Amino acid sequence: MKEIFFLKCLNTKSWFFAISFFLQLPIFAQNKPNIIYIMSDDHTSQAWGLYGGILKDYVKNENIKRLAANGALLQNVFCTNSICTPSRASILTGQMSHKNNVYDLSGSLETEKITVAKILQENGYKTALFGKWHLNAEPMGFGDYTILPGQGRYHNPLMIKKGDFDLGKEGEKVINGYCDDVITDLSLDWLDKRDKSQPFFLCTHFKATHEPFDYPARQKDFLKDVILPIPQNLLDTGANFTGRTHDGWPLELLGKRFEKLKGYTYPGDKFTLSGLSKEEARIKIYQEFLKDYLRAAATIDENIGKILDYLEKNNLAENTIVIYTSDQGYFLGEHGFFDKRFIYEESLRMPFVISYPKEIKPGSINSDLIMNIDFAPLLLDFAGIKAPESFQGKSFRDNLKNSSTENWRKSIYYRYWSNEPERPAHLGIRTDRYKLALFYGQNRLATERSTMKYHPGWEFYDLKNDPKENNNLISNKKYKKRIEVLKKELINQKEFYEDFDNQPEIRNILKENGIDI
Repeated sequence: MKEIFFLKCLNTKSWFFAISFFLQLPIFAQNKPNIIYIMSDDHTSQAWGLYGGILKDYVKNENIKRLAANGALLQNVFCTNSICTPSRASILTGQMSHKNNVYDLSGSLETEKITVAKILQENGYKTALFGKWHLNAEPMGFGDYTILPGQGRYHNPLMIKKGDFDLGKEGEKVINGYCDDVITDLSLDWLDKRDKSQPFFLCTHFKATHEPFDYPARQKDFLKDVILPIPQNLLDTGANFTGRTHDGWPLELLGKRFEKLKGYTYPGDKFTLSGLSKEEARIKIYQEFLKDYLRAAATIDENIGKILDYLEKNNLAENTIVIYTSDQGYFLGEHGFFDKRFIYEESLRMPFVISYPKEIKPGSINSDLIMNIDFAPLLLDFAGIKAPESFQGKSFRDNLKNSSTENWRKSIYYRYWSNEPERPAHLGIRTDRYKLALFYGQNRLATERSTMKYHPGWEFYDLKNDPKENNNLISNKKYKKRIEVLKKELINQKEFYEDFDNQPEIRNILKENGIDI
């Protein structure tokens, strides 16, 4: 068809128009950047080595450092609900949980929802997703996908290809190998076979470093005889120790799982805490946990390297945006915790690096307050596409160019909706220096007051003087005026994001604590 059109143009002596037509065919692909969005599960900033910390000299991060050296390291990226499924939904939809209706792990992303993948696909991008999906409904907006069912498994994973989703269990097929090696190979194979006349949007979603923190055999001797340094607040013993409003999720729970399941669900040999004091036991759990975790993380770094090598070998690096991040943070023994969910820094913060040689200065650092609802608008901005009104986030492209950001947000809004006695529901804000949160401890769907160990209460931290959030200063008179200002800002943010509570029990608790919207 193109040849016939060209000949007709020549026959009518419209040679200039014909040449212009042909020159424009690849322009779309040339001008639109390719996008590779790489995301791990729970690979927290403390384990990256790029953010400092006690583990920086122990982690394997050659390729994460390589990516950051070619682009920007973001120091203040935060999730809006620190749990896997909701965070992933917010990243795709540019919306907070109460807008996209994915509040917790049981949430399902409605197939009708507008997502960044759908928009890019509709605007000429080839789209694909490989790895962890975890949104309980079929992926939409992806021309190709191979995903893990649910959490998936680390070794010889079951995976579901596009076209087999509705088959349920019958659609799950085993692919031999370590999970994240498989996910990388699928991604590279798709890159090789894609239609090269169009730009691409590729999501590579690793399973590591999610519990049970498993790793391939090649990593088993990494850190074998090493004694890792411990967090300053590893031996934190709960609410009475710090003035918090809850006891949290202690490492002892992980220790019980290790004792029961090491060598089965969890990697390694049998594990026992018999005869140890409480402090000795916690330290032993920490050492075992961290070594498994960092071995899984080392494999992520290796696979990021494979992707970067592919881009360089195929002359794609210059026009490809590469992002690496995690779906949220994770506690690595800080406060004596593991897992995530809380508004505290280790859980709230999302590590984030981005490379785009055409625009982002190599080795740059950005400290603006970014939220995961900003990711989708950013990608659309790079692609020259206007974000839909449904997106609550905003592009931070100018921030990455070190442009003036005087009008950029001064605080981020957070809400964790699930509720348990040790991990109560809460909402709060974080500014560049302060953090204020109300732990209200009420289930979103319950019609009666939840049975909780502690009453609803506020927590306040001065991150400059107490960066590890070891002391709840809500009753400190020195900060009374500051706390009043932050409470007003919390109300403003709640209203700005249209987070209006319809559940009477929650609304009453919030009202009793001065949040009446």
